[in-house]
Amino acid sequence: MGRTLADLAPDEEGTVASVEGDDSLSHRLAELGFTAGAHVRFIRTAPLGDPIQVGIRGFELAVRAREARRVVLV
Repeated sequence: MGRTLADLAPDEEGTVASVEGDDSLSHRLAELGFTAGAHVRFIRTAPLGDPIQVGIRGFELAVRAREARRVVLV
């Protein structure tokens, strides 16, 4: 597995390569827009480090660090 969304630093950007797994969490992440080719930007972390705020497909959302580790970047 390569670099993941959780590995990005604030204001760093990347492109989604895939979402690891084939369970309900993987499907939920895909429904939220984490699909191959999507541009993603790491905005910031919560004060205690989890969750993280990201920008994807024109909107911002928060995902847990364990979920962000499933999003593999190019």
